[in-house]
Amino acid sequence: MGSTHRSRLAALAALGFAAAVLTGCGAALWGQSRQHTTTSVVDYLYPNATTEPVADQGIPVLSLPMRVGIAFVPEHNTSPLSEAKKTELLEQVAAHFRKRDYVKSIEIIPSAYLTPRGGFANLDQIRTMHGIEAIALVSYDQKQFTDEGIASLVYWTIVGAYVVPGEKNSTHTMVDTVIMHIPSRKMLFRAPGTSLVKGNSTPIALSQELRVDSEQGFTEAVARMIPNLDQQLIAFEDRVKTSPQEYKVVRSGGGSSGGGALDAGAAAVFGLLLAGGAWWSRRG
Repeated sequence: MGSTHRSRLAALAALGFAAAVLTGCGAALWGQSRQHTTTSVVDYLYPNATTEPVADQGIPVLSLPMRVGIAFVPEHNTSPLSEAKKTELLEQVAAHFRKRDYVKSIEIIPSAYLTPRGGFANLDQIRTMHGIEAIALVSYDQKQFTDEGIASLVYWTIVGAYVVPGEKNSTHTMVDTVIMHIPSRKMLFRAPGTSLVKGNSTPIALSQELRVDSEQGFTEAVARMIPNLDQQLIAFEDRVKTSPQEYKVVRSGGGSSGGGALDAGAAAVFGLLLAGGAWWSRRG
């Protein structure tokens, strides 16, 4: 066996050993990792639920059309979303509330006004400050997984091969909007939405891609939540009209009913009484 052939075998063996070492290091360094960020509407509203019973405030008395607030449930740690992105997403949701006749206005509440585990005491403060009756609380749960790919990426440089393990990334996001009636402490309805974002990146660009995937995950989850929200907004309006045992309605003019507007028969009788009174006054 010639010296040239032996040199080639030695080079191949060295390359194989280097690849094995790099692959092993890649598995050790990159392997599987997970990032998890979450907020909980239950933890926010009922921080002492295990030690203090939740008081029942009775049937909700709804002042229609009502003023509504909307906000993200506060985080305990750093948020994956900027305040500008939160406002953008909340505005998309708020636009669908404005389409309903029973909503007089909806106001976006900045995160700074909500305190982690603040409970209804915090909501009472927000109610007084912003003049709202109900609030839409948006919570989320996002997990990001990173797995080392089977195939590695090989970059040929002037000094030889640069081997980088490929990454397989997935971002799972769930958002949940819960509408609470603040005075009665009752949930009126809720609407969830989910998304799955998949991507591939080298470890060098992994951090940036995870940030991009995280934001995309929130955007898609909110977009998929909105059709569910529209259905719940319509269903809630129907329940208010047809379920007087569940809601008492106080109109902005001061009148009240068990769940619907003043019906046509009652309006007609009221009109006749007014006409009769006017006729009797003229006669006298």
